[in-house]
Amino acid sequence: MRKRELKSVFSIEMNQYLDYMVASGHKEISYLNYLRQFDRFCVKHKLLQPVFTRQHAVEWIERKQNEASTTHYARINRVKHFLLYLSLRGYSVFVTRDVNFRQTDFQPHIYSEDEIAQYFHAVDTYESSRNRKDAIQFPILFRLLYCCGTRINETLGIRKQDVDLEDGIIRLFETKNDCERYIVLSDELAAMMRQYAEKCFYLLDDKEYIFTTSNGGRLSGDVIYDYHRLFLQKAGIPYLGGGKGPRLHDWRHTFSVHSFKQMIDAGLDMYVALPILSTYLGHKTIYATERYVRLTMSLYPYIEERFKDKMDKVFGEAGKP
Repeated sequence: MRKRELKSVFSIEMNQYLDYMVASGHKEISYLNYLRQFDRFCVKHKLLQPVFTRQHAVEWIERKQNEASTTHYARINRVKHFLLYLSLRGYSVFVTRDVNFRQTDFQPHIYSEDEIAQYFHAVDTYESSRNRKDAIQFPILFRLLYCCGTRINETLGIRKQDVDLEDGIIRLFETKNDCERYIVLSDELAAMMRQYAEKCFYLLDDKEYIFTTSNGGRLSGDVIYDYHRLFLQKAGIPYLGGGKGPRLHDWRHTFSVHSFKQMIDAGLDMYVALPILSTYLGHKTIYATERYVRLTMSLYPYIEERFKDKMDKVFGEAGKP
């Protein structure tokens, strides 16, 4: 069994719960990422006894800054099942209420070429006295987000055994909706990954994560969000706050828009480009990719002129922004 790295007062119960869910036919990864977040919450709030109060619940269900509605919904509702499990076993825990999913009209930030250059200059020149490894792991980590469109938890979930250095292919195991998939690195990115591996991989077992804290533990998304804000500041890119970004997840949006445009400019028909992009992003259906396509059309009117009628046939009039 892989190391779960749970440290809170509920760590034993979490491991038991995960074992139970796996034995019941569920995938561990469907629950582990959310329980890790709850585990960190318990540590941060210094819970020394296996008690989860109403006040703890109020703070836990509060939506984080820059947390998407879908992520907030999944985090709260998935951990609620663990709290129910504890309650049934007699623990003194307050079971949180359900969180309703609300669609928003939020428009992601698509990074300009100048912003991309400035941001990665900030990443590449960063040095830390706390974790000297950051200077060599951040350039490849943040490029995976932009160049491959990976989600942050997918990226932080990459293990040594998931990386094929010879062919430049990475298996994404800890994925949303359990849609495991592979990403192919460009020649330049593959070379960067090999250089990173030469410096760090000899310290790791096959099942250990390649992006780590100073003590060798798995990096958390919250930590990377903080560094993202720092790099925005160093790059001179205004941060609007209030969930308006530019968000870390906007690198995925930027990748999607640029990739779809590149395929169209190369002469691919929309009916060919759409399923390719959808599969690469790990979407279960092409309908989950619609937002990226319509965003591309809004930024590049000539693409909209070419494919507007086809978009209406595929997604219908109701899907228009």
